[in-house]
Amino acid sequence: MRTAAEFVTELGQGFAAAMDRGTDLLLLSTTTAPLGRHLAEATGTPAIGAYVVPAAPTGDFPPVVATARSLGRLGNRTAGRLALRMADRLYTGAVADLRRSLDLPPLTPRAMRRRQEQANRPVLHGFSTALVPRPADWRPGLEVVGAWWPYVDESRRLTAELEDFLAAGARPVFIGFGSMAAGQGERMCDIAVRALRRAGLRGILQTGSAGLAADGDDVLTVGDVPHALLFPRVAAVVHHAGAGTAAAGPSAGVPAVPVTADQPFWAGRLAALGAATDPIPFRSLTAEALADALGRVARQQSYSRAAVTAAQLMAAEDGAGAAVKAVERSAG
Repeated sequence: MRTAAEFVTELGQGFAAAMDRGTDLLLLSTTTAPLGRHLAEATGTPAIGAYVVPAAPTGDFPPVVATARSLGRLGNRTAGRLALRMADRLYTGAVADLRRSLDLPPLTPRAMRRRQEQANRPVLHGFSTALVPRPADWRPGLEVVGAWWPYVDESRRLTAELEDFLAAGARPVFIGFGSMAAGQGERMCDIAVRALRRAGLRGILQTGSAGLAADGDDVLTVGDVPHALLFPRVAAVVHHAGAGTAAAGPSAGVPAVPVTADQPFWAGRLAALGAATDPIPFRSLTAEALADALGRVARQQSYSRAAVTAAQLMAAEDGAGAAVKAVERSAG
């Protein structure tokens, strides 16, 4: 908490220094919103929340920072309010420093948050209703608009090496842990390759922060590859359950095996949807456990059917278009 408080204090001052006085609109993430609201007040700049995780309390599910298991409707809401109060405490010092630097009167993070809630300030949530339907107990102004995808140029293509590997046999499994497992590349690579071979599957390993790397007729190592181009051509995705990757799998109609450290929420949503196996905790990951999960995903068509159903729902959403309309309303 102390380290995080120091970070957000520095972030607030940097935010204020970076913001141009001619700014038309502030788009605020869950991390920057508790700071950006005060900048919006000081400058009169409109602001919209742009979140990739649900942050408002609801009876439908517990807060993303808590357990993935439901605590019941009352317990979920109570835990959600507690999570917000913990965040308020985290930002108290940063907000006090920021408001002094902006010549604003004192105001606590909790008071500002309540002011935003009472005014029904808009917050756009960039994830699919296929994964998280909009809770009925959310206040007006909180909208789930669909996923926001990285831009991929129409001329972008997979490399010749990757195309040759895809064409050389059955659909492979993609394995990538994103920013997880830094410094554990050798262990993670050994687990991944042994699991693939135990399950009788080919694999594509994405280097990522772990530094995965393996060679062989049945395994290919790649660097950054657009999910939109690769995922529709794989049999399954093993990933760290980050918001973007968790959405990219079902969007491509592909089932997943989530390996989680700090992001159990999305892993739980995928499993509840039926498009993924139960999450494997990162600390418990073994070649045997991963091979077993991959075998189930490969053999049981229910996972693929659930992913395809989700893909059909997600294809009808236009997260970017909804965001553009909201920006036009706020800046107009």
